[in-house]
Amino acid sequence: MPLHPEIAKVVATLPASPEGALDPVAMRAADEAMVPPVEERLPLHGVDDAIVPTDAGAVPVRIYTPREASTYGLIVYLHGGAFFLGSLDTHDRVARSLAKETGCKLVSVGYRLAPEHAFPAGLEDCYAMVRWVAHNGERLACDGKTLAVAGDSSGGTFAAVVAALAHDDGLDAITHQVLYYPSLDLDFDVDRYPSLRENAVGYGLETAGLKPFNAFYLDSGADPDDPRVSPIKRADLTGLPPALIITAEHDPLRDEGELYGRRLNEAGVPSIVTRYPGAGHGFVQHFSWLPEYHRAFTETKDFVR
Repeated sequence: MPLHPEIAKVVATLPASPEGALDPVAMRAADEAMVPPVEERLPLHGVDDAIVPTDAGAVPVRIYTPREASTYGLIVYLHGGAFFLGSLDTHDRVARSLAKETGCKLVSVGYRLAPEHAFPAGLEDCYAMVRWVAHNGERLACDGKTLAVAGDSSGGTFAAVVAALAHDDGLDAITHQVLYYPSLDLDFDVDRYPSLRENAVGYGLETAGLKPFNAFYLDSGADPDDPRVSPIKRADLTGLPPALIITAEHDPLRDEGELYGRRLNEAGVPSIVTRYPGAGHGFVQHFSWLPEYHRAFTETKDFVR
């Protein structure tokens, strides 16, 4: 189906891609300026900021408690932003909605960003926080049944990699991985996936912008052939946690997410892949107020519970 009319309205107002080098400081400031005040955000039983000491250093987190309960399933959420954008605030709406709909206590991770912090700093923060959550279940009132790792876009990259690292290290605490339109292959070969051509222009995220937006990360030492950077290049997917992969019909990254889901299933990993019609990249963050896209949260609830 065509791009959803509400999304199309917004896409039509987007400015042309900036010429010359991207300015991460200015782009972050622009994103933060769009964050609504706290009083306009979805209310929850508790929202608490903390600095958690981990073996990767002190990591800022925001812990969302959806309701009062004796125990909770846990979700570690990793925000998107091409590894150089995004924060606890810019993705607060996603975190609140995900906590509310799933009923899980959610830990959102404020990991270090490129280019100020070279690869693998951000990944190390994410994995360290998953380990910390796994080892502090009693403190977080974990129900002992659910510890999911979830992420959108580049946060989906980190979620997939963290799930694999935990498996390799014998940490079997992760029960689910949830990947919203993940970026799984960072070599951006336009001939590798038809969606890179089919959705190249006119849907928000454009294929030509993938390289410059990810350059801060790749130029910091992230090798696209490394499975820690491009998780779809991991040879052996057996033994990974069950996956929910949500893709968008009009996303250049659509096909790599769907291929990853097929490969997981072929490796014996139960995986659900759902393509959302009429959606573009980033729809969970920006358009989940639409009922047909808010369904991504209820689908996640059904998956992790």
